[in-house]
Amino acid sequence: MEVILKEDVANLGHRGDVVKVADGYGRNFLLPRKLALQATLANKAVIEQMKVAAARRSATEKAQAEELVKTLDTVALSFTRKSGDNGQLFGSVTSADIATQLQAKGFDVDRRKIQLSEPLKSLGDYTVAIKLHREVTAHVKVQVVAHAQGESAESVASAAVAE
Repeated sequence: MEVILKEDVANLGHRGDVVKVADGYGRNFLLPRKLALQATLANKAVIEQMKVAAARRSATEKAQAEELVKTLDTVALSFTRKSGDNGQLFGSVTSADIATQLQAKGFDVDRRKIQLSEPLKSLGDYTVAIKLHREVTAHVKVQVVAHAQGESAESVASAAVAE
């Protein structure tokens, strides 16, 4: 089945590309999610118009992403987590945690754009890539520090007093 992509699809193609896919993949995934259209003559004409509009939109999105990169590259995030003696975390720091903290600092970044191959599970300093646009990537410094044991006893005592 030939389809015309309406959005960028990982490992398949970019917006406006005409690609050949398996019938089931096209019918059950791409078409229902409005990621693609069937490649008919009428749809090809519509897509040509969409390509022109998409090129303009992509240029503005890229300019906005480049502006955001300038501010994001200076951002440093810090997470405090409980850890064992060897520096392994009892939990982890995920892309959702990073997105939440970025949102608290005033940056609206979708968690799916944060490029973590796996959650951070040990103490230390990391550099995390955020893919803002197809051609623009920002890098944010993330520091994972150990939760001080003295703090937990104090916070428990203050919570008991507050109740």
